[in-house]
Amino acid sequence: MVVVGADVHKRSHTFVAVDEVGRKLGEKTVRATTEGHRAALMWARDRFGAELTWGIEDCRNMSARLERDLLGAGQPVVRVPTKLMAQTRKSGRTRGKSDPIDAEAVARAVLREPHLPVASHDEVSRELKLLTDRRDVLVAQRTSAINRLRWNVHELDPERGPAPRALKAAAHQQALRAWLETVPGLVAELARAELDDVIRLTTEINALAKRLEHRTREIAPQLLDIPGCAELSAAKLLGEAAGVTRFKSEAAFACHAGVAPIPVWSGNTAGQMRLSRSGNRQLNAAIHRIALTQIRMPDSAGHAYYQRLIAEGKTKNAARRCVKRRITRRVYRALLADHETRNQTPQSAAA
Repeated sequence: MVVVGADVHKRSHTFVAVDEVGRKLGEKTVRATTEGHRAALMWARDRFGAELTWGIEDCRNMSARLERDLLGAGQPVVRVPTKLMAQTRKSGRTRGKSDPIDAEAVARAVLREPHLPVASHDEVSRELKLLTDRRDVLVAQRTSAINRLRWNVHELDPERGPAPRALKAAAHQQALRAWLETVPGLVAELARAELDDVIRLTTEINALAKRLEHRTREIAPQLLDIPGCAELSAAKLLGEAAGVTRFKSEAAFACHAGVAPIPVWSGNTAGQMRLSRSGNRQLNAAIHRIALTQIRMPDSAGHAYYQRLIAEGKTKNAARRCVKRRITRRVYRALLADHETRNQTPQSAAA
């Protein structure tokens, strides 16, 4: 077996091939285009045969095009978390840092961790990921615009400062605009411009939210049945999971989400665990929101479980981590059930 590791950058990709024991067989650097990806594939096939496994450092936008091109050519692709790759590079005998060293570390990480999730095409998760990422960008832009607007309003009249989160509502936006229209000067002009940006961004954010809500209700009814999981959280879970079938078990999914606790015990501290700070932090954040919501819901199973753990002597943080792990198990089952429902043939659905 030959593993080809890739170190991806904005304008170039470097590939290093290693054999089953980690010996370096060759390297190649190509442009970060579809033509460059095809050249790398031809190089690997000509030199090492057809039995190839590609390891790609999971760098989101920089690795997405390469991943799609390789999957389109029928190649198996493994996503390597950046933190794992960094640990592999540090443990290597080669000193320093370069693109070939990083690509070789990616390939060796694939050999050392045979159960890493395999990348796969999933149009539903890709669609939701693009939409949720776009909404996150717009929300960040609106927050920045609101902060600038609040400082301008404070300079004009400290008593007129809008309440926190008030500028997301149309009524408060129009009230502030009506007042700014009566104020002369450059600061008021800039404040009106910032307010126009806030109104425009709010309109786009609300439109995206409605689109995500409609799409999520259509494709993820099981996920929405989980208490505390609203449409936007469900869309984030679907988008970041990137195809739930690539995980061999719910434990692997929990590890990918950074929810599985890490053992930190020795001798008398047997059984002690700590929080995992690795994994997909977007997935972790979505599960965290569901956990906080369930803990606040008096009639939910998550609230009862949390209170029982507190009564047993666990700290609030430890109890919350246990609730998150339990919710992850249900999220995984819901994602699988929704995936199977979407992929049912008309004949089997009718039966």
